[in-house]
Amino acid sequence: MTTLSIGKPQMRTRPLWGWTLNDGLVVARRNLIQTVRVPELLFFSLVQPVIFVLLFAYVFGGAIPIPGDDGADAYRQYLMPGIFGQTVAFAAASSTVGLAEDLHKGIIDRFRALPMSPPAVLLGRTFADAARQILVLVVLSITGYIVGWRIDNGILNAIWAYALLLLFAYTVAWVGAWVGLYMPNPETANTAGLVWLFPLTFLSNCFVPINSLPGVLQTFAAWNPISALVLSCRELFGNPTGIQPDYWPLHNPELYTLLSCTTLIAIFATLSVRRYTRATSR
Repeated sequence: MTTLSIGKPQMRTRPLWGWTLNDGLVVARRNLIQTVRVPELLFFSLVQPVIFVLLFAYVFGGAIPIPGDDGADAYRQYLMPGIFGQTVAFAAASSTVGLAEDLHKGIIDRFRALPMSPPAVLLGRTFADAARQILVLVVLSITGYIVGWRIDNGILNAIWAYALLLLFAYTVAWVGAWVGLYMPNPETANTAGLVWLFPLTFLSNCFVPINSLPGVLQTFAAWNPISALVLSCRELFGNPTGIQPDYWPLHNPELYTLLSCTTLIAIFATLSVRRYTRATSR
């Protein structure tokens, strides 16, 4: 009599990084489709930065001088890279609220039931939130052109400036994801996602030259990664930069932007994945 031996079923395996990347793109596609299906969210995400452009260009522009440039439209040229920097920084708020909503509505529990890589949820969320900024930057660039902003340093430098902006958007999205994983509900996440962004963007060179700030705030603003990002964009776009204080990040803005983005992604991606694993293992 022959005995049949039934072994354990063989599980199909995939490479870790290939699995994570593939699933992350699927989640990112889901989040981008969700944005299209909620046009109100997309509309208001475009309106807010446009309002900032018009407000600062026409209300405050005449009262803020730019050291080293006395042109009539100097502040508008100076302003637009600052608006770009502030806008991409606010990608963090989208990640905070989006993850809190997914946790609150049970979407994350559905993801857990699927044969997918856990970090892919965070990868897809952060990638989608950064990708949304492409449309926002296009609308802002058109608005800036209308109010008098111009690119005066060549198309290749401009492309590099936009690439740095998108890299920074992806970086802060990881920070926002980490914050969102600690929020008990979307309402709290909506406040927590913005409360740290306003001082970070206003204590920088987004809207005023750094040398106009008091000593302690000047030091903070000089080492603020947003200041380096904005200064990099001003140089690459060929816009006025003002007179820079003697701080290393302001003399090496592109390098400091790359270093700070790489460091922040490494830190907050690790922290976010750990927090996500703990939050979904209960």
